[in-house]
Amino acid sequence: MSLEVAVAVPFKQRATERLGEGEFVVALSLDRDWFSPDQAKRLVDVAVGRGLVAEEDGDLVARFDPADVTVPEGFAPDDAILREQSTFETALDAIVDAGVEKQRAVAGINERQRSLAISIEAAAVLVAKEHGAAVDHLAADVREKLAAAGDAVDGGGTTGEGDATTGATEAE
Repeated sequence: MSLEVAVAVPFKQRATERLGEGEFVVALSLDRDWFSPDQAKRLVDVAVGRGLVAEEDGDLVARFDPADVTVPEGFAPDDAILREQSTFETALDAIVDAGVEKQRAVAGINERQRSLAISIEAAAVLVAKEHGAAVDHLAADVREKLAAAGDAVDGGGTTGEGDATTGATEAE
């Protein structure tokens, strides 16, 4: 997955699992010349939306082990990884459009995700709904993904993702 490789490179370059957002942006834009600074910031949003990194105290924290990611010789990410807008990003945009500062919105989403043990997408939709954002279409997408994940579990058991369906449904 080229997104994971692109995200892993700055962490691998500095042999850490935690970087300031500025360090991350510099690594991708100036050190590697893969993206403009604005594009590198966009990659941060995509990576957060995909659950590859979390934003904590102004830093980006890898939610995977960057050391385990192999960077192919001559690797250069495709711009297409910047075009996808995840459910998380769409919900976050809706929260910001509702008048909430982006950093506060992300903190609220992260807190909701931790406290309810649900996916980042489900947490973002819940927070967006709390702020009056029109995200019903996103809630439906989250439910579908969670239902599909639940259907894949043998013996009628649940997964952590399956539990999020209950949380998302009850909060709506």
